[in-house]
Amino acid sequence: MLKYKRILLKLSGEALMADKPYGIDENRLEEYAKQVKDILDLGIEVGLVIGGGNIFRGVTGMKAGFDRVQGDYMGMLATVINGLALQGTIEKLGGKATVFTSIEMSPVGVRYSKRAVMKAFSEGECAIFVFGTGNPYFTTDTTASLRAVEIEAEVLLKGTRVDGVYTSDPEKDKNAVKYKALTFDEAYSKELKIMDLTSFTMCKENKIPIIVFDMNTSGNLRKVLEGDDIGTIIQQ
Repeated sequence: MLKYKRILLKLSGEALMADKPYGIDENRLEEYAKQVKDILDLGIEVGLVIGGGNIFRGVTGMKAGFDRVQGDYMGMLATVINGLALQGTIEKLGGKATVFTSIEMSPVGVRYSKRAVMKAFSEGECAIFVFGTGNPYFTTDTTASLRAVEIEAEVLLKGTRVDGVYTSDPEKDKNAVKYKALTFDEAYSKELKIMDLTSFTMCKENKIPIIVFDMNTSGNLRKVLEGDDIGTIIQQ
């Protein structure tokens, strides 16, 4: 029994590196694409936002002397590369996917509109959202929240390399304790860095729950949608 019908999946660009210092690890890319195709085959409508940190981050660019706006545009272009890589790999595996761009980028992708996304969903396609919101100063977390609201997703799934939200970084603190569930207000008060404040507030105001889970374990994406008790859920 599937718990959700339409989802927004947020993946970090850094996750695509796996153990590489930068760029895309082909095995990790294919593993993610397999998990997405698996849930597409179940009839789940999938919107997907991918970051670009494995290639370029706007904030890092500032440290190198780039103007913030210019750096953010460079970071947004990095998400396009990752989105195209995911699209190509999903299609190689027999699935269907369309890249939707926040600005006009023909023939790279289709200009984003809700109407076009709904058509893609009706045809069993994964909708991959790239180039952020199209504006500097906004993260891909905010893009994920915005698109989740626009496409009326039932849940925002944040796939990470950690199996949920902890009291502190479990990769640095062996005594960190995992939360099974949190309210938005609890996450605020505990200052847990789940997503940036803009995106987090958008989910809260629009009553979209967030589930943080380990995407690097094969099959976990499907398990979340089947209601298995993995990850951490944040809701009202």
